[in-house]
Amino acid sequence: MLTRRDFIAGTAGVVGAVVIARPGWAQTAAPPTTDLKTLIAVGLDAARAAGASWADVRFERIRQQMLRSEDDHIVQSGDSESWGVGIRAIVDGAWGFSATWHTDADAIAQAARDAVAIGRANAKIVGRKVVLAPTSKAIGKWSSPFEIDPFTVPLGERVDALLTGARAALAVTGAKLKVRGSLHFTSQEKTIGNSEGAYFEQRNLRGQPMLDISAIDLKSGQFESGNTDSLVPAAQVGFESLRGRRFEEAGVRAAEETIKRLGAQPVEAGTYDLVIAPSNLWLTIHESIGHPTELDRMLGYEANFAGTSFAKLSDLGKLKYGSPLVNVVADRTQKHALATVGWDDDGQPGDKWDLIKKGLFVGVQTTREQASWIHQKHGHAGDYAESWSAVPFQRMPNVSLQPGTKKLTPDELIADTKRGIYVEGRGSWSIDHQRYNFQFGGQQFRMIENGKLTRPLRYVAYQSNSVDFWRSLDALCDARDYFVGGALNDGKGEPVQSNPVSHGCVTSRFRGVRVINVRA
Repeated sequence: MLTRRDFIAGTAGVVGAVVIARPGWAQTAAPPTTDLKTLIAVGLDAARAAGASWADVRFERIRQQMLRSEDDHIVQSGDSESWGVGIRAIVDGAWGFSATWHTDADAIAQAARDAVAIGRANAKIVGRKVVLAPTSKAIGKWSSPFEIDPFTVPLGERVDALLTGARAALAVTGAKLKVRGSLHFTSQEKTIGNSEGAYFEQRNLRGQPMLDISAIDLKSGQFESGNTDSLVPAAQVGFESLRGRRFEEAGVRAAEETIKRLGAQPVEAGTYDLVIAPSNLWLTIHESIGHPTELDRMLGYEANFAGTSFAKLSDLGKLKYGSPLVNVVADRTQKHALATVGWDDDGQPGDKWDLIKKGLFVGVQTTREQASWIHQKHGHAGDYAESWSAVPFQRMPNVSLQPGTKKLTPDELIADTKRGIYVEGRGSWSIDHQRYNFQFGGQQFRMIENGKLTRPLRYVAYQSNSVDFWRSLDALCDARDYFVGGALNDGKGEPVQSNPVSHGCVTSRFRGVRVINVRA
């Protein structure tokens, strides 16, 4: 068994080798002029001839669009495009990886030989041999769904769409407003072939328009902030998300809600029942369930970005992670969700599986390689690299709390709550280095008194730990209330890579949660 000390000593050499071979995005050549299938064959043949027992060649084209605004004018605009190829090889049971921004046959053959050389060197220091779980041969094409490709939309139309939302927010009266806008789209196109005969193409198109709003009471000097994140969430979607009045209406609502919080009563610290809207709860799922159930964190192999995990393999089938109402799935198939794929970078098809079932901890996040670590016959679609210059490793799928099976609306749930706080919107958060003790804020808070929403509150944060919190859940709304939030930039690893991921949930009630006043 590889110890943590051995792992850290070994990966120091692995990461050092990978970093040497990892060029920056700024160093990118023109698109390949030769058929990709031919170039992939060149790389696979070179890796095989150099001694690889398994290899893959991953071509990527990454395009990005970005707009930023301040109040009613554009302050930044930029489009970028990057082409390159990453090659992995297994040699003597160890990984090697190399990448190049040159896309001619000679450069690809050399990158393949470099990957083999790095794998051979790593085999001398890494204890555990790489074993890939079997999977079906990945052949075909897949694209995330969209109606309007933003990369075909003229700049002027994109500018108008962003500024229309910003100006609508600025027109709201009641306080001095500052509105910062952003519009991001990323197109990630991968073509991958491996020595098992897989050859597949896929495109992930992701984006989000966003308004960040600051409201200032000029008389008192008080200020509040909010955004449209919960109204127009990040998703696998095209420019259709900017058509119509949805973004404009989101800007107005966010401005109005931000202004309402000015002068709101500070919360009195204590224990409350919390009715948490999905616009807030999705981030709590991400931090207290998503990251703790990543196998590499559970085993202590990953500690970047808030540490390892309190969960242990011995907890599977035993740990009461939540109340019997808590059913959480990992899902690479959910339409429009950010982590959905046709196949992961290993050629494993997107799949769906249970992490928590009726409150019991039953599953973990794995890849084809990690399956053998826990003696499972099959892995899951968890291997992902942020770009052609990055090595794939285990990343989070969409992790979602399933709706309740009994009909229940948010209004009915609030009416059934005698004394509590209704929480909406993403706010600040912190969690300890085992993903256990945590604190979450939000954007909007209102007191619940005798089943009715009453006065707004300020400076609210709730504290608990990942197990006690989910065990306290005693009511879930039904599927009509289902909402999918997410982030485009979930960080992990060293060197750091970003992963897009979504989390679905419904309005839920948690009994007896500690609430603090963050300004007290």
